Order: sequence, then structure tokens, then C-alpha cells
Amino acid sequence: MNKANNFQRIRDLNYMQKAALAGAILERMLPNYGLFSEATGFGDESLLRIALNVCWEKLLLPISKISLEKQIEKVEPNVPELTDFEMFGTYLAIDSATALLGYMHGLMAKDEQEFVSIAKISQATVARYVEYLLESEGLEPDNKLVREHPLMQYEIEVLGEMIDYVENMGRITSESVRGLRALAVQDGQTNIGLELNEQ
Repeated sequence: MNKANNFQRIRDLNYMQKAALAGAILERMLPNYGLFSEATGFGDESLLRIALNVCWEKLLLPISKISLEKQIEKVEPNVPELTDFEMFGTYLAIDSATALLGYMHGLMAKDEQEFVSIAKISQATVARYVEYLLESEGLEPDNKLVREHPLMQYEIEVLGEMIDYVENMGRITSESVRGLRALAVQDGQTNIGLELNEQ
């Protein structure tokens, strides 16, 4: 399944399906932030984790009084500045935090485009990481090398599987969301193939 296909399939989903899928993609991105935070001592991954959990709650109970504005205020100071850190993981942390903020804004504004963007950010994160790996092997990364790299192929495959699940999940319930979240992390790794510390 090619990349364009996946994105077209995401656009064809309804609002709730897009929102659920975006949350699942974030489940695979967020641990990258934790690895950066561990390495640098910057930021509090638990605040991002709580914010994503709140998003799931909001998705299941749209009329709840949960304040996403408060979560945004807590997450924003935890977005690292690229210029403050000389390590590749900074890009991954920025992508994770930015995607999470976009998710919250999307839920608040009921803006489906924000949810589509999260899939694009995740894929861009993988592409950047693949380029970094290729360069460290002394190779000049081009589109073909990046696209055919096992990590990118795997990202496309996992996204396709999650889209399949969302297309078939019917009504969004706590049970179907639990299944989707489990599917997102069942391989025990982040979107760039780093092992999750805890399952």
C-alpha cells in the first residue's frame, strides 16, 4: 500500500474515525518525547501522557467539562527549542509535542485537517530519522532510499493496519478505543522503531 493511498483513506474517514486514528498515531509518537526527556532532563513526559489521555476521554465523552485549554497550557512549555539541544532526538520531541498540541486544537475546533496533519507529521518524523540513519552510514539520502527503507515501509504498513481497524470499528466506544490503542503499541516500539520502555 503506498503512502498516497493511506492519506486518501484517512481523508475518506468521518470526523470521529479521523480523531481516533490521530490519537492512535500519537500513542506511537509520544514515547520518542520520553526518550528525549530522559536523555536531556528537559520536559515532563507525564504531562504529555496526561494530555493525550484527556484527549481520549474527550473523544469518548464530547460533552464532558474536561478543559483542553488547560492541557495546552501545560504542554506548551514542554516543547523544546531546537537551538537549545545538540542532539537528533530534539526533532523527535518537537514533532511529538507539536502533533499533540495540534490534536488538542483539532478537538477543540472540530478541525479534521489537524487530525490528517498528525499522520503527516508522524511520517515526516520517520523520514527525517531514516535520512539521519542513511547519512550516518555515509549514504546520500534521496526519496527512493527513504521510501524503500524498512522503517518507512513499516510506518506505512502500520498506518494502513490502523486505518483498517478504524474503518471497521463502527461506533467509537471505550472498548473499540481500547482495542485501537492496544493495536497502536502492540509491536512494542515507537513510530521510528525504538523499543518502548514499558508495555
